[in-house]
Amino acid sequence: MSQSTLTDQETARVRELLGREPNVLEAGMFSVMWSEHCSYKSSKRFLKRLPTSGPHVMQAPGENAGAVDIGDGLAAVFKMESHNHPSFIEPFQGAATGVGGILRDIFTMGARPIALLDSLRFGSPEEKKNHRLIHGVVEGISAYGNCVGVPTVGGDTVFNDIFERNPLVNVFCLGIAKHEHLMRSKATGVGNTVIYIGSKTGRDGIHGATMASDSFDDASVSQRPTVQVGDPFTEKLLMEASLELVERGLLVGIQDMGAAGLTGASSEMASGAGNGIALDVATVPRREEAMTPYEVMLSESQERMLLVVTPERADDVLAVCKKWDLDAAKIGQVTGDGMLTISDQDTIVAEIPARALTDEAPPNKLESSPPQFQETLQGLNLDLVPIPHNYTSVLLELLGSPNLSNKAWIYEQYDFMVRTNTVSRPGSDAAVLRLKGTSRGLAMTVDGNPLYCLLNPYVGGMSAVVEAARNLVCSGATPVGVTDALNFGNPERSDILWQFELVIEGIADACKALELPVVSGNVSFYNETNGVSVYPSPMIGMVGVLDTVENAVSQWFKDEGDIIILLGETLDELGGSEYVRVIHHREQGIPPLLSLETERALHRCLLEAIGRGIVRSAHDCAEGGLAIAVAESCLSRPQAPVGASVKLTPDIPDMRIDALLFGESQSRAVVTVASADVDAFRANAEQFGVPMRTIGTVGGQRLQVRSSDATTSCIDIDVETMYGTWTRQP
Repeated sequence: MSQSTLTDQETARVRELLGREPNVLEAGMFSVMWSEHCSYKSSKRFLKRLPTSGPHVMQAPGENAGAVDIGDGLAAVFKMESHNHPSFIEPFQGAATGVGGILRDIFTMGARPIALLDSLRFGSPEEKKNHRLIHGVVEGISAYGNCVGVPTVGGDTVFNDIFERNPLVNVFCLGIAKHEHLMRSKATGVGNTVIYIGSKTGRDGIHGATMASDSFDDASVSQRPTVQVGDPFTEKLLMEASLELVERGLLVGIQDMGAAGLTGASSEMASGAGNGIALDVATVPRREEAMTPYEVMLSESQERMLLVVTPERADDVLAVCKKWDLDAAKIGQVTGDGMLTISDQDTIVAEIPARALTDEAPPNKLESSPPQFQETLQGLNLDLVPIPHNYTSVLLELLGSPNLSNKAWIYEQYDFMVRTNTVSRPGSDAAVLRLKGTSRGLAMTVDGNPLYCLLNPYVGGMSAVVEAARNLVCSGATPVGVTDALNFGNPERSDILWQFELVIEGIADACKALELPVVSGNVSFYNETNGVSVYPSPMIGMVGVLDTVENAVSQWFKDEGDIIILLGETLDELGGSEYVRVIHHREQGIPPLLSLETERALHRCLLEAIGRGIVRSAHDCAEGGLAIAVAESCLSRPQAPVGASVKLTPDIPDMRIDALLFGESQSRAVVTVASADVDAFRANAEQFGVPMRTIGTVGGQRLQVRSSDATTSCIDIDVETMYGTWTRQP
């Protein structure tokens, strides 16, 4: 089995680097390592614009995951990865192995994984043809995460017809490591032993990296053999063995065999240290007979690691692996010649400079330009958006729509309480976990609005960052670091590259303004089928720290009589809103404008008030606008939904009522406080220059909303009816 996707230019460069014609194995190794998936040859020049440093950064991009110092001698280690193409071809295994891969990225760093989040994009769940894919992905995430014993504590799911043939499956993982246990993936020490541990190598997943670097068509389902098959029980053993090896100080370096398999792990470990590695493929544990060196080197079988250890510690490492019932074998050694030398017993079958595989892929210097239809996309004529006659009906339709309805039918399939660290469970703005042995907690979230990014990629990139940060702040956490998963169409198209470039600029500017380093990430291109690309979909994962975990705040209203407060201004903005998309069937307009200075002030205001203990609940105002934020605060209350009475005053004259209710103006939050704390909260808001209005009270069994110039409620509905609509499974 052989497959090369090298271009003529790349083939010529390979000949130049080798000084000869590559053999079939060498061509295959270059093909996977120079794929878009592994080399980032189209995106690297743009990613350099992201801020990656900061006072708490312990590991910036370049390793298996990023790490930030969270105090008490601990580091938070986190990353997000995509498994889009495999999940389209085989939903269950594609999603399951995505979870397995991100877990290995974390414990390879010497950190114990403590939480997973998923960020998913699907076609409409109301179409039966999408059910197999949606339920297969959710079951795959559930089966793998639940078996390994790492809780899936939250996520983000968006439905849109554009994702029907290209679902996006992105998984975030967070782990905790002691500072002294942080590991690196470098093959240092000439003469050190290279050890293979984990599952035996099979023929599954061969050329998975090249498959993930290509567009799809109607025949792509035939690529099932390129999708790996996962075994979460072996993953659990591999995780425990790896963490024991780290804790006992037995390792020099460790690397997951992920994309490009043994080729990727060995070349990256060697080049990272400026060394070489000599491997004998005949010694690699296999589960299938008559495998060729090509198949062994390019297999992406799951649950495998490559270790570098000193010769005197090699037997100790093998003994730990035997204890955990893992296959393990000495398969090579570190050399000083900078070459990746592959032998099959006594015959050299490939000999390549390690850095040639990892650093020499010719960059794609592609041109970017906006699509011709961009102005049409942004040109929403509000005269063609009629004002509704019944806002209660509009609220119900929005609450029952796939993107705004309750996602318990997804997250209740996940074990989110295993290990008993979970403080704020799924269903709030951010998940919060306690750090056992300390008074501290960690909050985490994932966010991104693909429609915003289609309509204005720069604003969409910024919005993804600030909404993720706002989610953390509403939970009481100070954001400390970012990871991203950047999902786009074919970068060889100038309009797709234009979207990517502007999204990166937006993410970079927002992160700089909020002083947030991007410590890890992933780029997934070629998410298109038959020439139709997905909407630009950056997904932002973010981690925050709570000094006192008992101060964590959730989004739902607490007690009758609490005062409801709106922080921030509501402008006459309807572009890109769920209201316009769902009710008026238009994906048009300019997304809400964003002031990063205003956003920073909101964060400082909320964190100060939460730290003083005067905030009962806090919920960011985003998709669906103010009416949806209030309704969600009523309905997500775990003990039972509760009602509210709200009076809204427009911030600008002659404002449309639908914009007041359902517009998605940025930098807003719905907060509740006890009546005795209103004055203190107002003084706090004035201190930070954040607009504040008291808009109502919690209580009763109805949601009643009226505007200041109306004598009757524009929304009046009992919470039981709302709850039934909101929780109806599609």
